[in-house]
Amino acid sequence: MVVLKTRSALGACVAALVGIGASAHAASGMQITEWMYNGAPTGEFIEFSNFGPDAVDFAALGYSFDDDSRTPGVVSLAAFGLVQPGESVVLAEAAADAFRAAWGLAASAKVIGSNTTNLGRTDEINLFSGTTLIDRLTYSDVNFPGTIRTINISGRPGSAAVIGTNNVAGWVSSAVGDIDGARLSTQGDTASPGYSSFAASAVPEPGTWALLAGGLALLGWRARRAA
Repeated sequence: MVVLKTRSALGACVAALVGIGASAHAASGMQITEWMYNGAPTGEFIEFSNFGPDAVDFAALGYSFDDDSRTPGVVSLAAFGLVQPGESVVLAEAAADAFRAAWGLAASAKVIGSNTTNLGRTDEINLFSGTTLIDRLTYSDVNFPGTIRTINISGRPGSAAVIGTNNVAGWVSSAVGDIDGARLSTQGDTASPGYSSFAASAVPEPGTWALLAGGLALLGWRARRAA
């Protein structure tokens, strides 16, 4: 009976450890997590977030953006440099400093500004690493009736399940105080550039891993003793 109870506890601990990764998001690496195609002068932007366990080197891997022409290398994203797990970065139409000021972002927030490959009401967001497509979001409230229109209000994933699936029907409009901490810019737009709650939650705190690893080690030792 002692052995059975110990093994049951060990199994529960393993399940908890696996559950942390599963509850975060099945996708790994960089994903599109927010966009606004039109807004105030500093409004239009695209947010990319790192869901993987490792940092992504945008410069070394040749990351770039393009819209519906789907051509790698059109807009270089190398200036983002090393993007850490859970970190979100922003490509904006406005100059980087003006964008940060409008949204109250710290100087350390990674923003590439002055993007001239602008988004339209019906368009695509394509993220490439070299010539490899990493993520795509095709959107249009005209072609996909009932979906959101991101003018003055950004769009974000309605759940972790839609991230990386190119399913704009699962995206929702940002709202002040939502799970991503959306707010009003100084010019009246609503969004949360620079932060994705889904990406942040996909990266367990170091203490969580240490605690679970310690628990597994202890339960394993008890199981061996009981056997």
